[in-house]
Amino acid sequence: MWAALAAGPLALAVTVAVPRTTVAQAAPSPKAAADAKTVAADPAGTAEMFVDLWLRADASAPDSPAAAAVRALVPDADLPNRPRAAKTAPAASRVMAVQTSHTTSGWIVVVAVISEQPAEGAPLVRYFAVAGIGGKDGGQLTVSGAPAEVAAPDAAAVPASPFTYPAPSTGALATTLAEFVRAYLSGGQGTGVDRYLSPGLRVSAPRAASYARVDVEGVAADTDTALGTTVPADGTKTRVRVRVSAEDRGGVLWPLAYWLEVTARASRWEVSALEAGTTSPSVTAPSPAASVVSGSAR
Repeated sequence: MWAALAAGPLALAVTVAVPRTTVAQAAPSPKAAADAKTVAADPAGTAEMFVDLWLRADASAPDSPAAAAVRALVPDADLPNRPRAAKTAPAASRVMAVQTSHTTSGWIVVVAVISEQPAEGAPLVRYFAVAGIGGKDGGQLTVSGAPAEVAAPDAAAVPASPFTYPAPSTGALATTLAEFVRAYLSGGQGTGVDRYLSPGLRVSAPRAASYARVDVEGVAADTDTALGTTVPADGTKTRVRVRVSAEDRGGVLWPLAYWLEVTARASRWEVSALEAGTTSPSVTAPSPAASVVSGSAR
């Protein structure tokens, strides 16, 4: 408008005469709005943060940052009361949620606290249960009060392993998986992992791994199709568990276990899924014809 005034009466008249354009924004569909309302918030992170702050707070220092942070979450929360003579800060701790359960009135999260004990030289593990409400329909999570120290959650019953068919160490499956694991734990260097993968699959190797020696201790499958000395017909699949002993540059032996799915193709076993790692399909998977040629040429 001011620019039009500066340009003269004619420009002002043109500016006033031009109709204003209204941009209409499409309203979200009812289904999308309903889905957004039903997303439940995970209380685990809130419980971890609350326990971490609560452990650092001190009732004798109500104006400290830790106490203020706790009171911001739970205004009437009771705080630990340390002796005034003890000026040392609490030992460094790590907190992590290990169990979440929902009740009729809200939720309860059990948080494990791992504290370093310099005197004993061993970590101390304690468990705290945090109760709260909210989050069921995406609303705000609210902690009900101070945590309760509890026993460690009961360990879940371990089901029987489905990998009951040990593969021969000199068989085609064990040999292929041993080569794959060595390439994988070398950060994908050397021969790389791609040559052991099914077409269209990509696996990101751990770049930080540095092992002087990698040995496969055992390969077991969930079917007997992998027990033969020859590879079965194309398309045959089986899930396997690979037990690995890896020695790092410092001489420490690391027992590792990998769960994979393998698929037979062109008289060889190929890794078609790595359950214990990152897998993603490639952007452009090769055509079936090109895949057969590539596999036979390896």
